[in-house]
Amino acid sequence: MKEVLIGKNDAGQRLDRFVAKTVPLLPSSLLQKYIRLKRIKVNGKGSKRDVRLNQGDLVQLYINDEFFERPSAENAFLTIANPTLDIVYEDEHILLVNKRPGQVVHADDRDSAGTLIDHIKAYLYQSRQWNPKWENAFAPALCNRIDRNTGGIVIAAKTAEALRIMNQKIRDRELLKYYLCITVGRPTPPEGRLQNYLRKDEEKKQVFVYSAPVPGARTAVTYYRTLESRGGLSLVECELLTGRTHQIRAQFAAAGHPLLGDGKYGRGEINRRYGIDKQALYSYKLVFAFKTDAGVLNDLNGRQFEVKTVPFREEYFS
Repeated sequence: MKEVLIGKNDAGQRLDRFVAKTVPLLPSSLLQKYIRLKRIKVNGKGSKRDVRLNQGDLVQLYINDEFFERPSAENAFLTIANPTLDIVYEDEHILLVNKRPGQVVHADDRDSAGTLIDHIKAYLYQSRQWNPKWENAFAPALCNRIDRNTGGIVIAAKTAEALRIMNQKIRDRELLKYYLCITVGRPTPPEGRLQNYLRKDEEKKQVFVYSAPVPGARTAVTYYRTLESRGGLSLVECELLTGRTHQIRAQFAAAGHPLLGDGKYGRGEINRRYGIDKQALYSYKLVFAFKTDAGVLNDLNGRQFEVKTVPFREEYFS
């Protein structure tokens, strides 16, 4: 419990607004709940949220200590009262989550809270599977990333051991990642391999494709298979052999078949015609194909996980 004495400059404020400023990590819904439960008192008594504070009042806050910490990227999860996750699979070591298009996985220049990792931490914290007070350094972490406007399965490690093993398996390419996308036109041939060199321009946040090695470029390999073509669009399944930034988007654009809805590498007139402003790209399936011992993750070997629905497939190729 903490007590705050109301001074001259704090007088006249509503109780709920004063507490929101004093304890910025406390979610607003939890703040209102605590006022109703009388865990927030004024001069030793429960109070209504809209009561005006007077100089000399003593506000008593029966709130967990972690909410009084200074806001940072590490504790932003505390601001989420009701974590929203589409869980594909969960065990004591890992969590597979279907990320929605538009959500960022980590804080960036535009978003500092409400990220996917924030929701995952909030979920694990509230379900008492993890608490930063129990750890010296470890925090739940993502093993793979997906672009803001791409949806699909993201792997989160709930333990340090799982994080170490999963990262190694990804580096060793013992995890098969399949994407669905919609391309403009029909890829030729309908099934094949895209291999070239990608160089990322950090300033422009854009990837450039080259047919031969150039300084700073890295090899990118994608297998693809056209599942269906209709009305000038094609539904394509891709398997990533490498995991470069914007790999599928940049490679298909370079091949003359940009992804529908792609605002960076696509065709604006076609995107506007269909009224779509996010790339039609989804990491829809994962296959664990371990070739060596995976320790605590061995039970995952040979298992396949797939999202229930891919919105753009339902809309254009139902």
